[in-house]
Amino acid sequence: QVQLVESGGGLVQPGGSLRLSCAASGFIFSRYVMNWYRQSPGKERELVALISSNGIITNYADSVKGRFTISRDNAKNTVYLQMNSLKPEDTAAYYCNGRFRDNDYWGQGTQVTVSS
Repeated sequence: QVQLVESGGGLVQPGGSLRLSCAASGFIFSRYVMNWYRQSPGKERELVALISSNGIITNYADSVKGRFTISRDNAKNTVYLQMNSLKPEDTAAYYCNGRFRDNDYWGQGTQVTVSS
């Protein structure tokens, strides 16, 4: 059974930090490109960051470059998103996604709210 379980979301003040985690099971994690998406009410889902299967290649949305860092631990089947200098516009539900060939898996999401 494929599972992607996100954790680490919550309420944080502007300028603060959070680290999201996504624990994977039920598939060969090390083969998959892993992505973090986010979606806020009334907006389309947005790709925030991606990381290649071996962790060498990363890419970020312009809106988060220099503030967010994606990483993975293939031994732990986990992908992370370190979010620093958070802004109110980062408020969204954050989703973990894994892709390999025709397989496309999604987590349930974790809410991040940036507010004073």
